[in-house]
Amino acid sequence: MADSVTDRHKVKLLHGGDIYSAREQLSRMENPPDILDFSANINPLGLPEGVKLAITKSVDSFNAYPDPLCRELIADLAIFEKVPSPWLHCGNGAADIIYRLVYAKKPKKAMVLAPTFAEYEEALNAGKCQIFHYELDPEKAFRIDEKFLEALQPDMDMLFVCNPNNPTGQLVPKELILKILERCQALNILCVLDECFNDFLEDPEKYTAKEYVKDFANLFIIKAFTKIYALAGLRLGYCISSNEKLLKDLIKAGQPWSVSIVAQVAGIQAMKEKEYLIRTKELICEERKYMIHSLESLGIRVIASAANYIFIKWPFSTKNPLHEMLFSQGILIRNCDNYYGLSPGYYRIGINKHENNVALISALSRIEKQ
Repeated sequence: MADSVTDRHKVKLLHGGDIYSAREQLSRMENPPDILDFSANINPLGLPEGVKLAITKSVDSFNAYPDPLCRELIADLAIFEKVPSPWLHCGNGAADIIYRLVYAKKPKKAMVLAPTFAEYEEALNAGKCQIFHYELDPEKAFRIDEKFLEALQPDMDMLFVCNPNNPTGQLVPKELILKILERCQALNILCVLDECFNDFLEDPEKYTAKEYVKDFANLFIIKAFTKIYALAGLRLGYCISSNEKLLKDLIKAGQPWSVSIVAQVAGIQAMKEKEYLIRTKELICEERKYMIHSLESLGIRVIASAANYIFIKWPFSTKNPLHEMLFSQGILIRNCDNYYGLSPGYYRIGINKHENNVALISALSRIEKQ
């Protein structure tokens, strides 16, 4: 048993936000610094106060099984998203939805962007699906253009597109999304559109494909409460699709109680937190400007920053990688060299509260002067 636990600790985790490994490593230092986490793209305002109160009030209900159909949550979500409730399904975070979808559809060949969110490929690999990587051009700042349409082929079953893309922060215009959907429809490809960071955009409606759901049964939109409402530890994601048969298959593709009572309570209350969303957008907009200006003033190339994170290329030759130098100061950023299609030197930085952003810029300034 001890060996298996030790082996688990040796596993290299794919994503940012691994504060647990960071604490473990930093605790070995004589005077370990406090952790500032820029490696996960979570709302820096933290859990809304109304959500905290709702969870506290619901504690006595935790002795029961959660509603496997999330009836109250989905009823409110239908109003919130302005779609019929049969078009919605909730899961244990967006990742749960992704794995369920792959298990339900069993695609034989799928396309993913490179770079993009790693969990698409992990789920497809688990389903023994052949994966085609559409490599984005760094000379074009990793933007997707209409040439992408030519890469879609009749033998493909599934396509994953993240908009805005993670980690690049680049947006796909709605006009191009429509052309992708039309091409996918003609080729019988399920288009999975990840809009988990859409709510952080200054104008979310300008980029969401929600208006196309009614007319395209091959469109499957993934969203989550995780990022925008800082519910990462509670795990709550959902999908939107007019393909009701697919959603029924999705329900069968996993265990029935994937969304806990506490997650359902949190989601119901979160949708009422309108002032919280206003403050979030104001903070992200203001701090994004500060971060971009500060990073560029240090000579660091900012590639894109449409959502609540900034994608950069470290231009300096240093003895140690940037993320290691920052880690020694207790600062975590997302090293992106394990993304397919990215070489060392690319980083993703989550936008944080101002005092934390100032601390990061100060640390980068000290490193740059070395």
